[in-house]
Amino acid sequence: MKLRPLGDRVVLKQLVAEETTKSGIVLTGQAKEKPQEAEVIAVGPGGVVEGKEIKMEVSVGQKVIYSKYAGTEVKLDGEEFIIVRQSDILAVVE
Repeated sequence: MKLRPLGDRVVLKQLVAEETTKSGIVLTGQAKEKPQEAEVIAVGPGGVVEGKEIKMEVSVGQKVIYSKYAGTEVKLDGEEFIIVRQSDILAVVE
């Protein structure tokens, strides 16, 4: 099964959280904060959304930083994805 986002939506796959801090402290499952860095899996077509012309600025394979509480989490075929609006993506990691 494949996800195909509509409008200005983008499908992201969250990158793995760090297991240890920079100083070497091992984090438990409770202490780990979900990273806001993800890889773009699929991009919607853009077009006119809510009366505004939307040009998609991201592409599949890019690593991005997105808003902390943005999007909808979806589980498909045992994998977790996040569907966000393009406006919820804050930056592209280069």
